[in-house]
Amino acid sequence: MQTTSTTSASHDKGLQDLDQVVIRFAGDSGDGMQLTGDQFTRTTALMGNDIATFPDFPAEIRAPAGTLPGVSAFQLRFSSFDIHTPGDAPDVLVAMNPAALKVHLPELRKDGVLLLNTASFSALDLKKAKYEKDPRTDGTLSGWRVIEVDLEQRTLEALATSKLDNRGKERCKNMYALGILYWMFHRDIAPTEKAIAQKFAKKPELVEANLMAMKAGYAYAETTEIFQTAYRVPPAQMKPGTYRNIMGNQSLCLGVVAAGQKAGLQLFLGSYPITPASDILHQLSTYKHHGVVTFQAEDEIAAVCSAIGASYSGSLGITSTSGPGMALKAEAIGLAVMAELPLVILNVQRAGPSTGMPTKTQQADLLQAMYGRNGECPVAVIAASTPADAFEVGYEAVRLAVKYMVPVVVLSDGYIANGSEPWLLPDPDRLPAIPVAFAPEGQPGTKFLPYARNPETLARQWAKPGTKGLVHRIGGIEKQDVTGNICYDADNHQHMIDTRAQKVANIARDIPPMQTIGPRTGDVLVLGWGSTRGAITAATLRLQQEGHEISCACLRYLNPLPNDLEALLRGFKKVVLPEMNKGQLAMILRSKYLIDVQSYSQVNGQPFKSHDIHAYLQKTLASLGSTGSAKETRR
Repeated sequence: MQTTSTTSASHDKGLQDLDQVVIRFAGDSGDGMQLTGDQFTRTTALMGNDIATFPDFPAEIRAPAGTLPGVSAFQLRFSSFDIHTPGDAPDVLVAMNPAALKVHLPELRKDGVLLLNTASFSALDLKKAKYEKDPRTDGTLSGWRVIEVDLEQRTLEALATSKLDNRGKERCKNMYALGILYWMFHRDIAPTEKAIAQKFAKKPELVEANLMAMKAGYAYAETTEIFQTAYRVPPAQMKPGTYRNIMGNQSLCLGVVAAGQKAGLQLFLGSYPITPASDILHQLSTYKHHGVVTFQAEDEIAAVCSAIGASYSGSLGITSTSGPGMALKAEAIGLAVMAELPLVILNVQRAGPSTGMPTKTQQADLLQAMYGRNGECPVAVIAASTPADAFEVGYEAVRLAVKYMVPVVVLSDGYIANGSEPWLLPDPDRLPAIPVAFAPEGQPGTKFLPYARNPETLARQWAKPGTKGLVHRIGGIEKQDVTGNICYDADNHQHMIDTRAQKVANIARDIPPMQTIGPRTGDVLVLGWGSTRGAITAATLRLQQEGHEISCACLRYLNPLPNDLEALLRGFKKVVLPEMNKGQLAMILRSKYLIDVQSYSQVNGQPFKSHDIHAYLQKTLASLGSTGSAKETRR
């Protein structure tokens, strides 16, 4: 926790200002850690702080209670200044049981605050967490400020008059812990009161119990001597406008819906549930009033084929999935490439291979998105880098798909999908136009030419079935250019392969110049794509403050790449590319530009930490003889 000013009176105790705090809630899946973290996030967002969150779900469904695989966590960082990551390590850890303590204690900052629920420390609980001795008595917790509270007993006492049974009362202990944290960090409880009332509107006894527990936790922190002080993080200075807290999957949904409205197209989502993309199906199903049609198919192949059918009919077909689903959709995406229809594929990546670790994050689907189909089968590929950025990326995917009549793959990942941050609501009137022109009715005596192309984009005409005079063939067998007739001619096949590739390459004309943080020349360029952006940005800014000649840039467009990328790469002595895979983009850049891009790889299912990237870059800079000249001013 970073102190920035002196204390003032509050709650009959000192109120100390901080510039940022990182809190991690950890416990069993049934302990409500995600709900607790979400409520703290909502309240903090309304109080004007900049925020970034990282929910970390168990990899197993219904792992045995109290075991290490069953630990669920939610990390929140909030600040009075612009931040880029949810933090590397927590200042405060709320551990609901020994398993949560075992998993997350090693990352708690020294002298950090540990709020420990002592209700779950029986011999059996310790055994499940693989503790040979009670960590409270053997010195394991030395070096941290430990606050022991029997949350279950305190909650039962607070809910003595509640109509819930004891099990129901115990489940409110997360709200008791939330109340303690609300007092500790000077948060307003009113937003949570409203949210709980809405969430459990049909069960008033649950509303009453949760609010009683939260208020009791707040009163406990205020009236006891467990805390010497409370803390306050002032609001951040942010660009004027209307903000909301948004998660990555929500942002993607809003982006494609806004684009559909701008284009005047009905959206059709054909999807099959898969972690961590399922929320896209859930959310888009609530937008019927905006003309959105959603279809939960029986499998991934049916899902993408239904979306292609929607695009053929004149709607905009969208399908959402993760890596395993991308593998199943490959042949059908090839059909969309051959038929030259607009299609948006939302791939929320997760750790693989095969089923892998469904709730953990990774960036390992890039080569799959680029090349994972038979034949020469090019598609456009773009990537979201933050939860808020996902709106713009979803919108852009629709624009490109319609303008160039191509499938567009959007790469997100579990870190972006489930994380959240403040999002400045855009002015709808300033969103880019998405003109759509369907082929007009045919004239008597003329033959419709479905593969006649726009000379600038090479996009073919989009013909709605049933339109008079637009009879034509469609399918996966090679077409003759212009006429669309089935054609096995060798020269035509070469021409069509080249044309489809050139059509995707033409998208580069729409790509704006690369933006860098720092000069466009120097010792080191840190290049990233997707969710590595935050950690890369934080590490680069810190090294710049230390006086190093280092810059960073984040790629949104991955196929095609920006026209000015090669010149940017050649402006630095060394290019470092952190990726949550085994160096997939680094391999592509090396082969395309013959530049020795230095890959920094991580595939442990967790996002990069900025301090790890900082340490790696320090070694790289040292190898170039860079020692820096200024002292760090803020971590």
